[in-house]
Amino acid sequence: MSDDTAKARGTVLGIDIGGTKMAAALVSADGTVLTGDRIATPSGDADQVFAALGELIERVSGDAAPLAVGIGSAGPVDQQHGLVSPVNIAGWRNFPIVDRVRAMTGDIPVALGLDGHCFALGEFWGGAGRDAHTLLGIVVSTGVGGGLVVDGKPLIGQSGNAAHIGHVVIDQDGEACVCGSFGCVEAYASGPRMVARAQRSGWRTGETVDAEVLAADAAAGDELALAAFDDGAQALAAGIVATAVTVDLTAVVIGGGVAKAGPVLFDPVQAWVKRLAQLPFVTDLTVVPAQLDNAGLLGAAHQAWAALA
Repeated sequence: MSDDTAKARGTVLGIDIGGTKMAAALVSADGTVLTGDRIATPSGDADQVFAALGELIERVSGDAAPLAVGIGSAGPVDQQHGLVSPVNIAGWRNFPIVDRVRAMTGDIPVALGLDGHCFALGEFWGGAGRDAHTLLGIVVSTGVGGGLVVDGKPLIGQSGNAAHIGHVVIDQDGEACVCGSFGCVEAYASGPRMVARAQRSGWRTGETVDAEVLAADAAAGDELALAAFDDGAQALAAGIVATAVTVDLTAVVIGGGVAKAGPVLFDPVQAWVKRLAQLPFVTDLTVVPAQLDNAGLLGAAHQAWAALA
């Protein structure tokens, strides 16, 4: 038996599936990542996308025999039937991810959760939310996802899609969202939508740019880039405050690629939250950056350990 295989005894396999990347890792009961890797999420039909994920799982697992699997996926998800229909993965609609992964890994528990739930659970387990009692976690990236940990436990909902903050409607007459509705948080606060809004205003028109470039220009004082971040921040703040007054929370953690913009995102978010959170029980609402680069992966692994309890 190899040293790596010996170390991997007593581990679970965590899988994090998003529109931009897929990650997998063997994780111990204390949250230590023993082996892990990630790939860009491929385009293609359902089987082509899963083939890439399958290769990643095999590469990470090696000769190890994980005790359980936890999957965090972009949503919507159908936990009851083990299906996923990620908005940002066109090839997967009602894709039987649980059955397909179980066929690869053997007859072990496979727990499926929304990626935002896993992010919140990971930050609660070992990141910026570990001292919180009730926590809202938000991922701002290609889309906007979220998850709630209430009284120390993830709030899942009957379908497994609770706290989908990106699709909280904040403007009924607002912009069309990829989900089919209008005026959702994601329609204003996701990286691609902020970039598109800035370009419509005259910022880097005709160039192929992304949210990282937008953030760099905002940090340098570009007024159009700053305005796009302020619009996105206002949408995020509206969703945050709506959630806070619904479940009575004071701790919010934001991660994801767009959150790496730092103060150009967090300063206006905090300012808008302060403006919108006027009821006494949410006036102490705090919004902080995520501490973990792999919170979603750790949250998925946490689900797997919980499935063994």
